[in-house]
Amino acid sequence: MTGNAGVTLTAGMMRKIKPPIAVYSALADATRCRILELLRAGPLPVHRLAEAFSISRPAISRHLRVLKTAGLVAEVKKGRENLYAPRLSRLDKAVGWIGGLRASGDGAAPAAPVEPAPVRTPLPRAKKPGPTSQMGFDF
Repeated sequence: MTGNAGVTLTAGMMRKIKPPIAVYSALADATRCRILELLRAGPLPVHRLAEAFSISRPAISRHLRVLKTAGLVAEVKKGRENLYAPRLSRLDKAVGWIGGLRASGDGAAPAAPVEPAPVRTPLPRAKKPGPTSQMGFDF
């Protein structure tokens, strides 16, 4: 029960997996995807990551913050530097959610084949009366 008298949750509704929106939002940016690719080789500090891009270090830090919030990157202190390490196992939940969608199908009736739009041919234009010769004939 939700506390709202008008809403009742069944056992099946409680087990539904919510989509990992933060992960998808983090992956929706090409720079963040490239950062994850670079981190696959191992932990790197911000200045080393920034060398691979034509954007500023603060911009890279903002991208790293998004990845960290989504749980895709961990910040590890090593001496005076902060290294960023990938946590790619966090993608498992997102991959599992997509796999669940694919396994269940779309649940809709098969779509009717789409017929191409009819080709519209222009109607023949009526001839405008043009100048006539002195003899009264059209040319």
